[in-house]
Amino acid sequence: MVVESERVQHRRFGDIARLLQPSDVLVLNETRVIAARLRGRRVLRLRSGQVHGGGSAELLLLHPADSLRYDASALRWIALARPARRLRRGDCVAFDGLGKATIRGELEEGLREIELSLDVPFEEFLQRAGSMPLPPYIHNDSQEAQERYQTVFARVAGSVAAPTASLHFTPELLRAIEASGVQIVRLALNVGLGTFRPVTVDAIEEHTMHAEAYAIAPEAADALERARGAGRRIVAAGTTVVRALEGNFHSYGRVHPGEHTTDLFITPGFRFCVVDTMITNFHLPRSTLLMLVCAFGGFERIRRAYGEAIAHGYRFYSFGDAMFVSKCA
Repeated sequence: MVVESERVQHRRFGDIARLLQPSDVLVLNETRVIAARLRGRRVLRLRSGQVHGGGSAELLLLHPADSLRYDASALRWIALARPARRLRRGDCVAFDGLGKATIRGELEEGLREIELSLDVPFEEFLQRAGSMPLPPYIHNDSQEAQERYQTVFARVAGSVAAPTASLHFTPELLRAIEASGVQIVRLALNVGLGTFRPVTVDAIEEHTMHAEAYAIAPEAADALERARGAGRRIVAAGTTVVRALEGNFHSYGRVHPGEHTTDLFITPGFRFCVVDTMITNFHLPRSTLLMLVCAFGGFERIRRAYGEAIAHGYRFYSFGDAMFVSKCA
C-alpha cells in the first residue's frame, strides 16, 4: 500500500524500486536475530540435597546484564522468564548437557537476571539449545519459518525480533534499487523489549519504553547529513530505523555516528527531523509501533489506510504486507 498525501494506492512490494527516487537515501537496519529463545527444564533442589527434574521452562535472552549490546562472552544476561512465578532467585534451568542458567535476580515484568554456566561455547549453545524468537501469534515453528524470520542483509548479531518491514526485500530487488541511483545506507539497532512490548496502560505517558542499542557508522552519518543538507528524501525501512535516526537527532541535533542507546517513545505530536518516508508493516493494536506510525503519517490518514487494508484483505503483523507512507505535513 502507498499512502502519500490523502491518496491510497494498492501496489506490489516489488514496485518499491519505481516508487523510490534516484536522489533518495534508503536506510536499512542490518541487525541479525539471534536464537534467543531457550527451552529447558527447571531443576528442583530439595532440602535433603537431592536434585530432581522440574517442569519445562523458557528463557528469552534480551541483552547482557551490564550492557544493551550483544556480547557473546557475557555470562550474565537479562531475560524474560516463563513461568516467571516458578523461577525465583537461586533456581536453575538445565539445557540437556549443554549447561544451565541460574536465576540471580528477580526484576519487574517477568524479567530475570540470569547467570549462564556452559559446557560449550556460547554461540554453539545458542545454536543447539536456542531457537528463533518468533512472535507468539506465529504458530508455525518450522525451520522454514525460522529462516524466513531474518532479513537478507542481516549482519550484526543482537536482536530478539526482526525488523519485519525489511523481510520483503530480496537481493535482486536491492540491486535494482541501487541500479536506479538510490543510495543505500545501513545502521544496526538491536531490536529488543522496547520495540515489541505492548502498551498495557490507559495513559500512554505512563508506558515505560525500554532502551535499545544502536550503532551508526561515520560514513553512514556523513551520507545522511549530506542528504539532509541537500534536501534529499530519507526513506526508513522500518520503525526501528525511524527510532534510531530520530532518537539520535533528538540527542545530538544532527545524525551523529557511534554506538548509542535510545528509549525515545514516539507518539502523535512528535516532530520528525530526519525521516521523510517510511516502509512499515501493519502492526498490532496497543503497540508502540502503531503509535509511531500514527505519529508519522497522521492519525486519521493511518486510520483510513488500515480500514483500506482490512477491506482489501491485507495481511498484518510480521509476515504480512507493507505500507510505503510519507510524513504527514
